[in-house]
Amino acid sequence: METATFGAGCFWGIETAFRQVKGVTKTSVGYMGGHFENPIYLDVCARITGHAEVVQVEYDPAIAPYIALLNLFWSIHDPTSLNRQGADRGEQYRSVIFFHTPAQESAAKRSVHDLQQSGTYDKPIVTQIKPAGKYWLAEDYHQQYHEKKEALLPR
Repeated sequence: METATFGAGCFWGIETAFRQVKGVTKTSVGYMGGHFENPIYLDVCARITGHAEVVQVEYDPAIAPYIALLNLFWSIHDPTSLNRQGADRGEQYRSVIFFHTPAQESAAKRSVHDLQQSGTYDKPIVTQIKPAGKYWLAEDYHQQYHEKKEALLPR
């Protein structure tokens, strides 16, 4: 198993997308990339921590290669939007790939280059590529948020 970490706006929808991938064995949402120890959601939303909302993905690379995860990442958000995805604004919603290995770093940089050269976007891609740091697990009510909310809907 390997680990990948992505930030692409609000972590609820991002986690839902990655949970659908065959070969992904576990996901969680949390915070990475900041300077504040043990952040909580309110700290991150107050923009005092420097953290991004992220999804951390555990996956089997034989079933779900890292490039497949990168392709999904690019398809579920606007990588040309700086610190904003849809109505969500702030550095916690930035587009960022946190790499865990040199191979992930190379693949991420190559995919940015290829996507920029593809002409898919008129604006430059602003996605950051950073080494993975300390991962802070978000509060339990954020984990698999959409699935929990769906379970509460009347049938």
